[in-house]
Amino acid sequence: MLRFIAGRLGQTLLILVGVSLVTFALAFLVPADPVRMIAGRSATPETVEQIRHQLGLDRPLAEQYLAYLGRLVQGDLGRSYQQKTEVATLIWSRLPATLQLMGAAILFELLIGLTAGIWAATRRGGAVDRLVMTLSFVGVSAPQFLVAILLFYLFAYSAGLFPMSGYGTLGHVVLPALALGLGGGGWYARVTRSSMVDVLRQDYVRTARAKGVGERRVVLVHALRNALLPVVAMIGLDIGIFMSGAVVVESVFGWPGIGQLAWQAIQVIDIPIIMGVNLTAAVAIVLGNLLADLIAPLVDPRVRLTK
Repeated sequence: MLRFIAGRLGQTLLILVGVSLVTFALAFLVPADPVRMIAGRSATPETVEQIRHQLGLDRPLAEQYLAYLGRLVQGDLGRSYQQKTEVATLIWSRLPATLQLMGAAILFELLIGLTAGIWAATRRGGAVDRLVMTLSFVGVSAPQFLVAILLFYLFAYSAGLFPMSGYGTLGHVVLPALALGLGGGGWYARVTRSSMVDVLRQDYVRTARAKGVGERRVVLVHALRNALLPVVAMIGLDIGIFMSGAVVVESVFGWPGIGQLAWQAIQVIDIPIIMGVNLTAAVAIVLGNLLADLIAPLVDPRVRLTK
C-alpha cells in the first residue's frame, strides 16, 4: 500500500511538471498581450515596457518557466496580474463553493445514473431499456450551456422555485448541480447498464436465484457491488473535472467557484491564475484516481493494488 501511494505521488510530480509546461507554453502562444491588458489601451510604450519588466515578462520564456518552477516548489503559485492578490489565496477562497458544487453534482450523477442503469439492465431488450438508453444519449449529447439555461429559465426565472444566482444555501446549489449531473448521469447510466448486464450473466447470480434469493437482493447486493468498479473509476475522474470548475454552469448561475475564476482570468490573460487553476485541476485528477484505486478493493475484494 505504501509503495503504491509513494509511486502515485511520484507520478503526480511528473504530471504537474508536464501540465505546468504545456499550460505555460500555451498561455504565451495566445496572440493577446497580458501586459497591454493591464496597462490599458491609452498606455504609452514606455509604460507598457515598464510593466513588462516589473512582471519579468521581458525575460526569455525558458528563464521565466524555470523561475516559475522555483516558486512552485516553495508553494508559491504567483500573484494575479489583475487582482494583485496571491493566486493561492484566490483559489483557496473559491474552494468551498467548488467542493460544494462538486459533491452535489456527483450525488445527482449517481442518483440518476445508477437508478437508470440498474432499471435498464434488469429489463434488457425491452421498451424500458431502449427508453433509458435513448434518454441517456440525449443527456450526454446535450450542450451543457443549453441544459443550464433551460433549467435556469424553467425553475429559477419562470417558476421561481430556486434562486436565480448566488451561493450559500441548499437552494442555490440544486440547479447548477443538476445541470452537471444530467450529462454525467447519462454516462453513469450507460456504464452501469453495461456492467450490470455482464454481471447478471455470471454463474454466482444464477446460483443465488436457484437458491431462492429474492430478485431485489440478487440485483442490489450480489450484482450491483461487483458492477460498481467502472463507476468508482468514473467518480475519480469527475472529482478532477469538477475541481477544475464547470465554467459554463458556474457562469450561468453566478456560482463563485474555481471555474468562474478561471473564466475571468482567461478573458484578461491573467497567466498566474490560469496556471494555478490548471495545476489545481491536475492535482485533483491524480488524487481522485488514487482515491478510486484505494476504494476499488473495498468494493470488490478480488481487486488488489499493484505497483
